[in-house]
Amino acid sequence: LCCECGQAHPLLDNHLYNFQDEVDDELICHICLQPLLQPMDTPCGHTYCFKCLENFMQEYNFCPMDRKKLSFQQCHKSSLLVRNLLDKLLVLCPFKAECQQTMQRCELEAHLHNRCPGFKKYKSELQRKKNPISKGKEDPPAKGEANTPKDPEVPSGGSSLVAESSGAAVVSLGTAEPGLVNPAFEETEEGENLPQRTSLVAETTTIEIHREDPEEELGMRIVGGKDTPLGNIVVQEVLRDSVIAADGRIAPGDHILEVNGVNISSVTHCQAVSFLRHPGPVVQLMVLQEKGFSKAAQQECSSSAREVIHVTLVKRDRSEPLGIKLIRKTDEAGIFILDLLEGGLAAKNGKLSRNDRVLSINGQDLRQGTPEAAAQIIQTTESRVNFVILRQPGVQLGEPLEDGSTSNSSSSSNGGSPVHHRRRPDQNHYRRKSNYQKKTVAIKKEPKESLGITIGGGRDNKNKLPIYVTSVQPIGCLFRDGRIKRGDVLLSINGIDLTHLNYYEAVSALKSNAASHSVTLKALEILSLNSPEASLDIREQGFSWSPLWITWLGLPSYLHFCQDIVLSKGNLESWGFSIVGGFEESKGNQPFFIKTIVPGTPAFRDRKLKCGDEIVAVNGVPAIGMSNSELIPMLKEQRNKVTLTVVSWPGSLV
Repeated sequence: LCCECGQAHPLLDNHLYNFQDEVDDELICHICLQPLLQPMDTPCGHTYCFKCLENFMQEYNFCPMDRKKLSFQQCHKSSLLVRNLLDKLLVLCPFKAECQQTMQRCELEAHLHNRCPGFKKYKSELQRKKNPISKGKEDPPAKGEANTPKDPEVPSGGSSLVAESSGAAVVSLGTAEPGLVNPAFEETEEGENLPQRTSLVAETTTIEIHREDPEEELGMRIVGGKDTPLGNIVVQEVLRDSVIAADGRIAPGDHILEVNGVNISSVTHCQAVSFLRHPGPVVQLMVLQEKGFSKAAQQECSSSAREVIHVTLVKRDRSEPLGIKLIRKTDEAGIFILDLLEGGLAAKNGKLSRNDRVLSINGQDLRQGTPEAAAQIIQTTESRVNFVILRQPGVQLGEPLEDGSTSNSSSSSNGGSPVHHRRRPDQNHYRRKSNYQKKTVAIKKEPKESLGITIGGGRDNKNKLPIYVTSVQPIGCLFRDGRIKRGDVLLSINGIDLTHLNYYEAVSALKSNAASHSVTLKALEILSLNSPEASLDIREQGFSWSPLWITWLGLPSYLHFCQDIVLSKGNLESWGFSIVGGFEESKGNQPFFIKTIVPGTPAFRDRKLKCGDEIVAVNGVPAIGMSNSELIPMLKEQRNKVTLTVVSWPGSLV
């Protein structure tokens, strides 16, 4: 419980109070619909809670009441008179069972600590619970150990070794993993006197973020995770005035590979959020950053981009051979795999390839090593042998994966460019796996009793979100009823449709209908919020609450807000983005997502397309049900202009 107000609420949210009388509407914040706390005045004459306005201004650039342009820096503290009026509002002690006292709001904290028997009892019980734990406490884990399990396939020691090298590893984001095709790598076919083909270059680097307040959020939004087609964790947005923004080294599109030495390249979205939200004065991030296109002749290390890969082989006993032949090359430092013996452990595993360069084994740096040193490490290892290798892909980058499906060519209204049509899918959006349920909540209430909820979203939000519940406070009728939960999407109140309203219109509709004797709310509950992993978002108390990115993906299609993004390019340019997803025999239909946006390209310059955006259609042709080998030709055939219909959900805030 909060030691200032005696109630449970997220650490950075407003305090909660049980007011004895109805509070005058002039003293109500029109964002949270509660009496003002730390009131702030806007230049246009409106007043809001400090925290409510600060959170609102991260999403919008206008006043919630009159929608006039506004920045947080223009606002100032309310007058001493207003603050005194608010402090003198009468509140009830939250410990009703043991204490029935009433006092001014400004006196509650002193009452709790000095006079309240209920709060004293609560602190005694808390102390009793803590004592047994402190007595039986084990030694803390050794430095470098993580309390959370690491991905067994990716040893963190090995991958950090790559980032610490003086010249960061040059790798490719256009890997030939299933479902990933990169139009950015497409070669032009117009004549022979074109510039030399270029490759996409990216670097891994380790960045330390320092923060004075260990609980302060980093200030970025992320998308992706192994439970989504994106796979990696990708930065979607960096919030202005945040810790990350002040540091200046992380940008949208960066892939986060490690957090404080823990590999997150193969964890779920929720697990990645948990790692990134872990408090501490220093956060060490290993990131993969695109550096744009570079001519092959100018690349020092290779004419093709390369990728860093982590492989773990498990021996049954120390003496079992891996079946790998290692050599040194005369023209390049380091150790390389010459061959994999047929039937050997490495060949059966299938993840190592001929000509792979070995960077480390079990965390031992072998960039300047010898085959003999590598063999010694392998032979003395009892069980798990962790390789970090650098690979020059043999697969042509950017070529679509063939899945055997056929498509018919026809003309369209986009200037005669051919497009491909596939069988029309069912009307139900293919990936909505019934992870939401509709509910109708009808309650009787006193006319003066508030609903006791705060909301977010609105169709004026930059992501055009539906209205959703950000908190259910223990002072209203909905908390007493218990059926409306944080994260629920509100569809209607007393028959008034909320799904197309902007934020302020929704606040007005909720407020006017709250004056009735009965209220009927229709809402959608996102069932994934009740899963063990997603519940971490609800338990996090150091963050202003908003739904995880992955929860938005489960909404029905009628709540999506699609927008058209028109990209234009020259004849010699590529579009500059890569996509993942689409139909695969093994996985069925998956959505198409933007995975990377390459600096210096049309997609990058346009600034509207973001990593994590879902492509719904290309030039009006639905992408539903297509494989990537069908969608990519559509993109490549659009010479100078393409219209992408996308749905953009805000990434998870960390």
